[in-house]
Amino acid sequence: MQPRNMSMSGVVDLAAVKAAQEAKAKAEQARAQSAREGGAGAISPADLVIDVDEAGFERDVLQRSAEVPVVIDFWAEWCEPCKQLSPVLERLAVEYNGRFLLAKIDVDANQMLMQQFGIQGIPAVFAVVAGQALPLFQGAAGEAQIRQTLDQLVQVGEQRFGLTGLTVDPEAEPGGAPEASERPAGPHDGLLEAAVRALDSGDLSGAVQAYKNVLNEDPGNEEAKLGLAQAELLQRVQGVDPQQVRRDAADKPADVQAQIAAADLDLVGGHVEDAFGRLIETVQRTVGDDRDTVRMRLLELFEVVGPDDPRVIAARRALARALF
Repeated sequence: MQPRNMSMSGVVDLAAVKAAQEAKAKAEQARAQSAREGGAGAISPADLVIDVDEAGFERDVLQRSAEVPVVIDFWAEWCEPCKQLSPVLERLAVEYNGRFLLAKIDVDANQMLMQQFGIQGIPAVFAVVAGQALPLFQGAAGEAQIRQTLDQLVQVGEQRFGLTGLTVDPEAEPGGAPEASERPAGPHDGLLEAAVRALDSGDLSGAVQAYKNVLNEDPGNEEAKLGLAQAELLQRVQGVDPQQVRRDAADKPADVQAQIAAADLDLVGGHVEDAFGRLIETVQRTVGDDRDTVRMRLLELFEVVGPDDPRVIAARRALARALF
């Protein structure tokens, strides 16, 4: 089982952006549900550390990572450094009081997961946030370094994905937390699922039309807005010659369409700041309709990355300075 939407490259993955949006919505929904039930759903401190195998990986790691960052400790019984690191991680999981969940994976019993994460040696520690895998560190690490890494992870989970963690009740029975309730089906779920299937299969025109159909009926649908922005971006870069696009952008700095095309490629390749910076510089060099064309494309790229991303916030400020 290959975990879906897993990105080990560190670049911005369009699937990761979609996962972030979905994770934020699920987290807000879970908090609202908990409030309605008077705080139901609290877990015991003992449930902050779990053993995970290949069969339960999707349920216990990928699905839970939409609620809380999941730190994965890859270990083995024969690994002496693991015996030093694992107790520290377990203690910190309890100390952080639900801001992350610790999943322990025995590599001897779960070779496939070890291969999927590309692990060459243990101990190795990863995190999964909204379905996205992030390498944290490998080998022995001091507690100060571990704390710093966990603080950064928690911050990313909160700021980018809206994950505020789990509710922990010292009086709760271990393993007694109720199952999360399923989200009621929305009126446009069928169309949204069809759009996602089209996007996954490479039918970009079909995905664009499906998202537009949702927005025609529900103009404020955030999932459809995000999906449409992704699909249209992929549609624009489909079949282009990247080298030619970049040559044109370098040779014609005043050519608005050349700069826009290069910015699309920058974003798809994960170079978010480069894409934003290129278009902001183009805004500064243009006037009238050309300036408005560049500004509108930049706003579309903001939609793809997400309004809460720090790079979008910084770019919005830079755009305002360029315009006024």
